[in-house]
Amino acid sequence: MVSQARKSELLFSGSDWDFAKLSRVYEEIEAIGVEELRLDIYPVQMEVISSEQMLDAYSSVGMPLMYRHWSFGKHFLYNEFLYRKGARGLAYELVINSNPCIVYLMEENTMALQALVTAHAALGHNHFFKNNHLFRQWTDAGGILSYLDFAKSYIARCEERHGLAAVEAVLDSAHALMEQGVFRYHRPPKLSSEQQREGLRERLEYEERSYNDLWRTLPPSQGRNKPEAADESLAERKKSLNLPEENLLYFLEKNSLVLEPWQREIIRIVRVIAQYFYPQRQTQVMNEGCATFVHYTLMNMLFDRGRISEGAMLEILRNHSNVVFQPAFDDPRFSGINPYALGLGMMQDIQRISTEPTAEDRDWFPDIAGRGDWRDTLLDAWANHRDESFVRQYLSPALIRKWRLFVLADGADEPHYEVASIHNERGYSKIRSALAQSYDVGASRPDIQVVDVDLLGDRHLRLRHNVKDGILLEDESRDATLRHIRRLWGYDVSLAAMDAETGATLSERSTKEL
Repeated sequence: MVSQARKSELLFSGSDWDFAKLSRVYEEIEAIGVEELRLDIYPVQMEVISSEQMLDAYSSVGMPLMYRHWSFGKHFLYNEFLYRKGARGLAYELVINSNPCIVYLMEENTMALQALVTAHAALGHNHFFKNNHLFRQWTDAGGILSYLDFAKSYIARCEERHGLAAVEAVLDSAHALMEQGVFRYHRPPKLSSEQQREGLRERLEYEERSYNDLWRTLPPSQGRNKPEAADESLAERKKSLNLPEENLLYFLEKNSLVLEPWQREIIRIVRVIAQYFYPQRQTQVMNEGCATFVHYTLMNMLFDRGRISEGAMLEILRNHSNVVFQPAFDDPRFSGINPYALGLGMMQDIQRISTEPTAEDRDWFPDIAGRGDWRDTLLDAWANHRDESFVRQYLSPALIRKWRLFVLADGADEPHYEVASIHNERGYSKIRSALAQSYDVGASRPDIQVVDVDLLGDRHLRLRHNVKDGILLEDESRDATLRHIRRLWGYDVSLAAMDAETGATLSERSTKEL
């Protein structure tokens, strides 16, 4: 009787929180999450921050120990203005993919909201970061915090030694290329250890002491005028430089003839941070859906066990409803599909198909329909899918009807839209495929590659944009980006837009024309 009475005691009452309550709530949520949902998480480090600190975290892409850059201050002022005017709210929490997993909680949150976001971030996001294959293969949660500490101190020393303007110029150009500064198809190396970074620090200092700017003013080697050098084939040149190369920052870091050692290291720092965020761009629906499903499930379990009051549960459900709200297409607030709502809807649908399938579900999902253990299905999906493959495999006709999804064909030469796919068997497949394709980062990002450069000749860097569906780059941003590449490369750069299907050249732009 005593044990049962203790189990039904409320974890907290009222809206005020303190650290003892936060600790008690986390311990209870973690125990239920591990036992009931079989979650596997990193150790958690929770920090309570003010709204201004949250705005500061916004401005530096949510990372602690971030180096200084003028763009972060610009973002801070912009977000602060919107927040003070009431045009934008702040996230209730912020979570860092690291080991230990760092969770920032807003001090303005009520205790009920702190419980909700603890389940959302410290359990849901944490499990996804630790177990999803993209994060396991492409990021180093155990090394990112020490690497950021190294990056911040290294750039600060560069500012002292070379001046703020020189460092900012390199950072500006590197930031402009972050979207094209990731490896998409082969795994990047793990972050170096503290001992290796200390060796790197010593090597860079030696290179900076011994670097002589006169080397890059020397004329090209006379050997390039020999017949055997002049006749070097394009294929051999590409092979020696591993071309084509998709990662522009990597190519510039390794091959630019004008960069000093400290500049190369700054480019590498920006490249590592860009790579760190690459999996998050591919898993927004799954990541937020997982965290939302976990917090909704755990909060209901706590309520059913008598651990939180009806008033607290009503507040939790109100905040949950705000998070998963999906405006209609004709609503002024509509800005696309809410990843929280779609992710939660699909995961609850998997739960339904596993326990209460219809005949239609058995036809579309014979492997999971009626199997009963929805936990195994969700754990497998969280571990082995990204947004594109998750939607392609698990979006059901029932959810398509519930969301009233259909496909519009928008031909550039046609005056009207055409409803291309509706709610029939063939239409469901096309709708699912079209929605999945919209979450494919590789298909939505410009495919720009380094295709040729003659390091023994004019050193003209040639890039190719593989144009899909006739969508060209915007002229102004294209020209500005080419100027940034020219700054890091030191010689002329050209970009040829070529149709990905036919190979026809659609346009070409060179820094000689800028």
